[in-house]
Amino acid sequence: MPDETPRIPAQRDLAVLEAGLDALETTRTPRSEPLRRLLRALLPPVLAAAALLGLWDVLVLARVKPGWVLPGPGDVYDALLGDWSRYGIGDALSGSISRAVIGFSASVLLGTVIGLAAAGSRPLRAAVSPLLSGLQNLPSVAWVPIAIMWFGITPATIYTVMLLGAVPSVAIGLIDGIDQVPPIYRRVGGNLGARGLVLVRRVLLPAALPAYVSGLKQGWAFSWRSLMAAELIAVSPTLGPGIGQTLELARENQDMALAFATVLLILGLGVLVNLAAFGPVERRLRHRRGLERA
Repeated sequence: MPDETPRIPAQRDLAVLEAGLDALETTRTPRSEPLRRLLRALLPPVLAAAALLGLWDVLVLARVKPGWVLPGPGDVYDALLGDWSRYGIGDALSGSISRAVIGFSASVLLGTVIGLAAAGSRPLRAAVSPLLSGLQNLPSVAWVPIAIMWFGITPATIYTVMLLGAVPSVAIGLIDGIDQVPPIYRRVGGNLGARGLVLVRRVLLPAALPAYVSGLKQGWAFSWRSLMAAELIAVSPTLGPGIGQTLELARENQDMALAFATVLLILGLGVLVNLAAFGPVERRLRHRRGLERA
């Protein structure tokens, strides 16, 4: 015979709770939610850019500076389109981006090795930490004349300036991240048999990721600025085209509209890398640590 014993209230409450939890697990994200997140991410910077363009246009209309000193947004846009082929701006962008990828990748590799070595050895950290901090505070442009005297106007000059500008930030970010790892993580990893590189790869690096990613982001900024400084000063046909050289060409020709257009391209590339590369990684890290909803 079926059990006709009535359920006690505690059992009914437990059944309701289990049903609610099952509903939470099976709830799907509405299709419109990704679009909303995209709008929330894009709308603020778009509005800020529109406000800056409006202020720029107001300053031009108010004639605070002559037109050849402060061109309007329309003049800059026309100069960018008109000079795109004449000055080879597309090739210049391609050349700068390829140098940025190579130089930043090398900086990440070298900075990570230095950071891991310094984080694992107190004498080494005591020796290199002041040097890394000093290099991080030194303007990258100061290395350009020295690099030119070392290597001449060659690609080695540009990559040397980029490495000296970006490596300290990457290394310091990793060292700070490992310092912030709770000691219990090391003990638990050691009890589970993690030693040496296994402990670093499985325990320390994942735990230090937030600070490490911040160091990478700052390293990218220094790398990009170092590249522009080197291309501005170390100008030679043997180096190939670069966006920094285009800016120097605009200065030589007193073409303020082209100079503004080039600066906007440099700014836009930096913002694009932050939004497309580092932004998703930072959001994912915050989400995994419960600091942000998916």
